[in-house]
Order: sequence, then C-alpha cells, then structure tokens
Amino acid sequence: MKLLYAEDEPALSEAVVDYLTYHKYIVDAVYDGADAYDYAMSGDYDGIILDIMMPVRDGLEVLSALRRDGCRIPVLLLTAKTQVEDRIQGLDAGADDYLAKPFDMGELIARVRAMLRRREEYHPDLIHFGDLTLNMQSGAISVGEMSFQLPKQEYRLMEQLMLNHTMYLSSDQLLVKAWGYDAETDINSVWLYISYLRKRLSAMNSKVEIVSKRNVGYKLESKP
Repeated sequence: MKLLYAEDEPALSEAVVDYLTYHKYIVDAVYDGADAYDYAMSGDYDGIILDIMMPVRDGLEVLSALRRDGCRIPVLLLTAKTQVEDRIQGLDAGADDYLAKPFDMGELIARVRAMLRRREEYHPDLIHFGDLTLNMQSGAISVGEMSFQLPKQEYRLMEQLMLNHTMYLSSDQLLVKAWGYDAETDINSVWLYISYLRKRLSAMNSKVEIVSKRNVGYKLESKP
C-alpha cells in the first residue's frame, strides 16, 4: 500500500514515515499544501494523511481542491485543532476520517488501516466520467441511451481507468490492477485490451478517449 503524508513539521514527519515504513507501507512525504495537491493528483496512492495547518495551501483547501478535481483517494486529516466545528468542516470538505494532534502512533496506524479497508470494501453501483457511465454490478457501459455489456476483462480494465481517471496508469500498473498480481499474462494483454476499448468507445461515439503518454501510461480524457 502506498501513502502520501503531508506534514510541515520535519521531526514529526520523519517519525511517522519511519513508523509507517516499519509497518510495510510505502510513504511519500511532502511539507506544504502545494506539493500535497500536486503529488496527490499525479501519484498512484491508496491513501493520504493530510495535516490541516500547512504553509502555501492549508489542508482543508487542498482537500476541497482534490475532491473538486475528481480525486477520490481516501484522506485522513491531522490537526492540532480539536473543536467540533473544525472536525465538521474537515469531514464536510471530503475527509474520510479525522485524528487530532498529539496522537498515539498505534491509533494512527489503526485509523489508516480502517480507512484503507473501507476503500477496498466500497463499490459504487455506477461510475461516471465524461459521457460514460459504467455499471459495476452488470458490467454494462453506456453513452446516453446506448449501452453495451463489456466482456469481463474489458470491464476490469475500463473500471480501473474510470476509477483512476485523474492520473496516468502504466501498463504494469494496469496489469496488476485489472488482471491481478498472479496473472499468467504480460503487458501485451494490456495493449490489446486498450485497443479493444478504444474501438468500443469510438463505436459508441463517446467523447471520452483513452490517451497515452510515452513511457508514462494511459488515462481517460473527455473532449469538449
């Protein structure tokens, strides 16, 4: 599991990163709100730990911007503030949980684990991007009144592209996310199924395209 940790106190940041790393998490640490936003939008994270009181952009501003721009990565807010109003403001901005400073490291790791479990267990019925709607129960993809039942592997690939539409996913990442860690296939399958989905979107006259960036990966973009 990969986490982004945004905290402007270097000593605390180092201690938390060491603790999370000991518990087998991969952690990127940033020290201001601007970097927190940029990393969150460009990285492939399973969760974000976000301090409210940070320079450049505060945590609530960053969180609001992330949610507004389509980032759905779960966020645990950290703050020295303990008033009920502050907790409400953070949760209303889109936080998944809230932990007041000073905190016990054991409680932090428990909150992180709970947050990540909820993400794994949450499966919305419908995912939307541009003019596309993907039904996660039936596997059907729709554009307006036109609907098509995706074959199993096309569905899994499209699901990952739609869930992670704010970032580029490499062929290796798509292989793991859509086929699994122990898949008996290789990235040639990713390229093949990307081709299938591109033809599918074109046939449905969708404004959504699967774009690629050399040596980076694939993502969805919607034409105006």
